[in-house]
Amino acid sequence: MHTSLDGFVAGPNGEMNWIKADDETFENVEKRVKQTDTALYGRVTYQMMEAYWPTAADKPGASRHDIEHAAWYKNAHKIVLSNTLDAAGLSNTLIIGKNDFDQLRALKAQPGKDILVFGSPSAAHALMAAGLIDGYWLFVNPILLGAGIPLFKGIPEQTKLRLLESKTLTNGVTTLYYETKLS
Repeated sequence: MHTSLDGFVAGPNGEMNWIKADDETFENVEKRVKQTDTALYGRVTYQMMEAYWPTAADKPGASRHDIEHAAWYKNAHKIVLSNTLDAAGLSNTLIIGKNDFDQLRALKAQPGKDILVFGSPSAAHALMAAGLIDGYWLFVNPILLGAGIPLFKGIPEQTKLRLLESKTLTNGVTTLYYETKLS
């Protein structure tokens, strides 16, 4: 998830025009995505993704990232946390009620690759509150927004983390990967 240095994932009105994304950023995204076979979204983010990725590779001048990520998106299992979205006609997509965490826990326990939450701050907040986040993979952008949608909300008190990886990209973004399940 992209975040500002002061911990916001979007501006006060959902603005994300401050996020730095370039080929190096996309290479880092694809590295992580290759370890994943399931994407988890909130309804709003899912609808944004569904409006773009199914045809992104077919557009004239599609970037390498668009071609590779569109192929991954087509094959990935998708889970959407929503109480309003209708599953009829959705391909390779499971709709789970926003608070149906027993079903999500059962899915996490099955063999397979990681489940990766893409954006979706409200879904991430619900998952944090339920203790269902195993790690945080963050792109910390070198900007202070001062206000907006916070990255962390509803977290259990004093959640300890272990830094597994960090890297500073040439555009000034720092990638951080933290594990929450400490042994």
